[in-house]
Amino acid sequence: MSAVDFENFVHELATVSGQAILPFFRTALGVEDKSRGAVFDPVTAADRAAEQAMRALIRGTFPSHGVRGEEFPDDGVDADYVWVLDPIDGTKSFICGLPAWGTLIGLCRQGQPVYGMMHQPFIRERFYGDGVQARYRGPAGERRLAVRPCAGLEEATLLTTSPLLMSEENRARYTEVEKRVRLPRYGGDCYAYCMLAAGHADLVIETNLNDFDIMPLVPIISGAGGIVTNWEGGADLSGGRVVAAGDRRAHEAALKVLAG
Repeated sequence: MSAVDFENFVHELATVSGQAILPFFRTALGVEDKSRGAVFDPVTAADRAAEQAMRALIRGTFPSHGVRGEEFPDDGVDADYVWVLDPIDGTKSFICGLPAWGTLIGLCRQGQPVYGMMHQPFIRERFYGDGVQARYRGPAGERRLAVRPCAGLEEATLLTTSPLLMSEENRARYTEVEKRVRLPRYGGDCYAYCMLAAGHADLVIETNLNDFDIMPLVPIISGAGGIVTNWEGGADLSGGRVVAAGDRRAHEAALKVLAG
């Protein structure tokens, strides 16, 4: 398939997932807790319906590709190309009726993220990128995404979903960064990373992420000119501790504080 056809396919995945999700949003849907008594980890019929719809479309179009998703077992993840899906990133916001959630669609080649999209069907926004460039499509039209300059922590807007999700040690280290920034805000989930790529925020710091929480977002951030690493500054995000920044100066400053 050509690059244009491939992009159209990813948009088709976004469309079918949105069609599966929207009938459930802001309804009295049932919620299950996947945590088995640990921190509340909700899942809904909307999560499962969206992932099933995307898996079916991928299998029918790229039968040799693998799929890794949040709600169903891995399928062919030793393939060269593996799709990484999170049907609703921000399920806690979803069940509260808040629109700070989105569908994450990523493609990895030999383990490295090469394309990603975040789709919010209720607001009708799409953020997508291939690591070289990133774009936005939504009610405000279509445009290229670009991060903004930020010389240091004292100028930075810092986003995270919630420090309460962090371990005591990680939260203490995160808090030292938060003390130094101009503005911290909570509750963004995947939207936080897209706002960074769009130039509305400067840092995102999180822990306990799974690969389907972050892999689809990496090509969007890097395509917009930003950087995503672990807390040690490396490329391996499998440990779940992530620092994303629009400006390498702010990124370096955050890493120094996190290192203690």
